[in-house]
Amino acid sequence: MAERRGSRLDTPKEQRRTLIHAPSYDRDAFGVFAEQFARFMGTARFLMWMTVVVVTWIVWNTLAPRDLRFDDYPFIFLTLILSLQASYAAPLILLAQNRQESRDKVVAEQDRQVNARAHADMEFLAREVASLRMAVGEVATRDFLRSELRSLRDDLVDGDENEAASPA
Repeated sequence: MAERRGSRLDTPKEQRRTLIHAPSYDRDAFGVFAEQFARFMGTARFLMWMTVVVVTWIVWNTLAPRDLRFDDYPFIFLTLILSLQASYAAPLILLAQNRQESRDKVVAEQDRQVNARAHADMEFLAREVASLRMAVGEVATRDFLRSELRSLRDDLVDGDENEAASPA
């Protein structure tokens, strides 16, 4: 019986060939860049520099002579630049969050494994303590031995006195 190639579940499918090839890049390097970018955008330094740039832009294009202004009424170029910055920032921040979520999943799984091992160790130790308590319950204590020895001594003393008192 002839089977088509790729129809079996244990055989990988042949990859399709595409006419348009996506540019290749190092995912980890790009991810690290995205995380650094997101970290920088979340700082007061970034907000201060962004405020300085926007205020300078608005002041220059409002107070400078008309022939030196590069973004006249109503700051359309500023809006375009801010939109462009936001359109790149949002996906980079999401990528950084996805990478952080992946790391958090790994850490959570490791924590779960550590907790499971600790729980198993505690159960083992609880069983050991219970068995030791049972074993200690069967062991003669010092007071018990003393009382038994006194009883034997008293029996021996009583037996010697009885033998001495009785005529042989």
